[in-house]
Amino acid sequence: MVSSTKPAPTLLSHLECGNCFRTVDADRLQSVCPECAGPLLARYRILDPAMPTLAEVLSRRPGQFRFHEVLPNSPGATTPSLGEGATPMIPARSIGRSVWVKDEAQSPTGSFKARGMAVALARNAEFGVTEFHLPSNGNAGAAAAAYGALHGVGVRVAIPAHTPEPVVAMMRLCGAEVDVVGGSIADAAAALASADGFSLATLREPYRVEGKKMMGYEIFWDLGHLPDVIIYPTGGGTGLVGMAKAFDEMEELGWIGLERPRMVAVQTTGCAPIVRAFHDGAASADPWVDPARTAAYGLLVPTALGDRLMLSALRATGGTAVAVEEAEMSEATIRLASHAGIPGSPEGGACLAAYERLVADGTLTQEDEVVLFNTGAATNYW
Repeated sequence: MVSSTKPAPTLLSHLECGNCFRTVDADRLQSVCPECAGPLLARYRILDPAMPTLAEVLSRRPGQFRFHEVLPNSPGATTPSLGEGATPMIPARSIGRSVWVKDEAQSPTGSFKARGMAVALARNAEFGVTEFHLPSNGNAGAAAAAYGALHGVGVRVAIPAHTPEPVVAMMRLCGAEVDVVGGSIADAAAALASADGFSLATLREPYRVEGKKMMGYEIFWDLGHLPDVIIYPTGGGTGLVGMAKAFDEMEELGWIGLERPRMVAVQTTGCAPIVRAFHDGAASADPWVDPARTAAYGLLVPTALGDRLMLSALRATGGTAVAVEEAEMSEATIRLASHAGIPGSPEGGACLAAYERLVADGTLTQEDEVVLFNTGAATNYW
């Protein structure tokens, strides 16, 4: 039965620290937990009578704000948008009989980063912020620049010198101020330490994860159920954290039970702090010293604020973490295009390489229903 209750733009209740669980006010500008500097997560009034049924949600037009009650934006479905969300779920039967590719390359600005920026920039602008900044390996900066232009606010992006020119050009085309620094994204973050404005860095504010969590909802809507396995390229980990959060919300809503897909984090051997911590049994990840250059620039994140949340999600779902070599990632990126018709990012190739390795070593079988993520368009890289 479809609820007759008048829809609420958002049922946001409060923010909660993902590490120490302190509750924080959601009605004013927030960055990280004031107690432990951990990432803040949005919590909703899941049992509110205004919460729509699954049938009602599915009756709405597909898109990022389809289920606006569990997004933080006060305008709800009328939040300004570039058309993000509702990316295709593509069957990849030439790769595996039960393999799907969630193709985020078809997002605005050519990557999944549009999801988080659509929500975060809009929400933080509600509090009167007119100047934003963030460090980026590329795609997040391009998305922030585009949504900054949409909302008429300033965006400054600090990027490593190796950032591919196509996304740098996109940032500048959308009006962002771009600072090029040496080293990694950690050095880019350090360059912004005293910058004016509000930081949109990964998990340094509460709302990028809310956009990314919609990938978890969409997987359920696309398939009509949850798959056995999700293989996800992991840098800052916002999407991994967000999808785990979505599944918990879906259980509270009564849409699913205790079942969860096994979640697999994929990194490169030249920068694999989450993989190392997972296999060492650690609760947090030490910074990766001297990360190696990689074509998958989104994975070049030597330290992540959401490390504890990522590791918890992997272990809670019986998942694992895999580091792939640069050569096998490159070859898999070619196969993703030539076998599945998806000219994707090296991060997408990394997921395919990880899948093939897990099948080869018996961790996965051809019977397992698996969703691989292609997180960006090839044109953002070359």
